Amino acid sequence: MLSYEQARQIVLENITSAGIEQADLVDAIGRVLVEDIVAPWDMPLWDNSAMDGYAVRSADCNQTPCKLKVTGYIPAGARADGIEVKAGCAVKIMTGAPIPSGADAVVPFEETEETSGEQVVIQASVVMRQHIRFRGEDVRAGQSVITAGTIIRPPEVSMLASLGRSRVPVFLRPVVAVLSTGDELIEVGRTPAAGEIINSNTLALAAAVREAGGIPRIIGIARDNLESHRDKLREGLKADMLVTSAGVSAGDRDLVRVVLEELGVKQVFWKVGIKPGKPTAFGVKDGKPVFSLPGNPVASLITFEEFVRPALLRMMGQRQVLRPTFRALLREDVKNRESDRTILLRIRLEREGGQFFAAPSGKQQTGLLKTMVNSAAIAVIPPGRSFMAAGEEVDVHFFGSHIDLI
Repeated sequence: MLSYEQARQIVLENITSAGIEQADLVDAIGRVLVEDIVAPWDMPLWDNSAMDGYAVRSADCNQTPCKLKVTGYIPAGARADGIEVKAGCAVKIMTGAPIPSGADAVVPFEETEETSGEQVVIQASVVMRQHIRFRGEDVRAGQSVITAGTIIRPPEVSMLASLGRSRVPVFLRPVVAVLSTGDELIEVGRTPAAGEIINSNTLALAAAVREAGGIPRIIGIARDNLESHRDKLREGLKADMLVTSAGVSAGDRDLVRVVLEELGVKQVFWKVGIKPGKPTAFGVKDGKPVFSLPGNPVASLITFEEFVRPALLRMMGQRQVLRPTFRALLREDVKNRESDRTILLRIRLEREGGQFFAAPSGKQQTGLLKTMVNSAAIAVIPPGRSFMAAGEEVDVHFFGSHIDLI
C-alpha cells in the first residue's frame, strides 16, 4: 500500500497539461499564462501629468508665492504640439495630458490660486520633475513584463490591455466528469425514504472542481449493475478527467475498478495509507486521469483535496499545486488507533499573535459531514504516531480559503 506522499507524487508524475487556447482577457482571469509577454512600447508612451494643475518651469518658482502668466490649456487626450512653457509662464494641464516643451514640473490645482485674467499664483514650493510620469518610467519597450507560468489576476489584465493585448495564450480549463455510484442514491429534491441517501457527493465534487478552476460535468448516478456502470463510465471517459465516488472497495457491488479496467483504464494504484480515504484508486487512459474516490462524503472531499485538486491544477499549468504547509500547536491530545496510516485530521484553526492552534473539529468518522463544515484546515498526522499530546506541533494546510486566518 502506497504512502500518502508516494501516492501524491505518482499522481502528479502522470499528469500532463490539458492543452492551450487563446482567451479574451476577462476569460483569462485565474488562468496560467503560457508565454512571456514582452512590451511592444514604452509605458507611459510620453511624459505626462500625474495631476490636474499647471505645467511650469521649476526655475520660475524659486520663491513662493510666485505669479505666472497662463498661456495655454492641455486637456487629457489632447496633443502638446506647438505648446511651450516660456519663462514666467504656466500651462493649465489635466491628468494624463502630455507635458509641453519647456515645463519640468506640475503644480496641483490645490497648491495654486487663480487670479483675474490669465494669471495663476503658485503658493507652494516646486521641485523639478514633480508630478510628472516620464516616458518608459513603468515599462521599457522590449522588456519582459509578465512571465510564462503567471496566474492572471486583474493587475495582469490591466497590464496586458495597456500593452495592446486583447487575447493571450493560456492553459485550458479541463472538463471533469463527476459520477456517483450506488442503488441507494437519489437526487436532490426528493425526500429520502428508508434506505435512500441524497447524492450530495456529485454536487460537492462538482463544486470542488469549479472552485479549483475546472469545468465540472455531472453525469449522474451509476446503479449497481455492470450495464449502468459501463454506460456512465464510458460517458465520463470522454471528459479530460473522470472522478467517481463510491464503488471502489472490495464488496460484491463495488464495480468501478472492474468496469474501468474493462474500458481500458490502466490502474496505477489502489489503496493509500491514509485515513480517511484508504480505498482511493487512480488510473490513466490515453493520458486522461481517472480518480475513484470513496463514497463517504468526508472521505470523498478529503481525497479530492489531497489528490484530485493538485492534479487539476497541474493540468491547468500551475506550478504550485499543493497547499502551503505550516505548523500549528495542538489544543488537545490526539489519539490514533491506526498508527500505520497517515491521519488527515479535520481541525478548527485559531491564530493568536503569530502562532496557529489546532483542535479536532469534532468526531472524525467519515460519515459525519458537519466536521467538514466546521473545519478550516487539515492536520497531517504521520504514521507511527498513535498519540500526540496537546502542545505538540503538527503540519497543517488550509482546506479551502480562509483569508481571515492568514
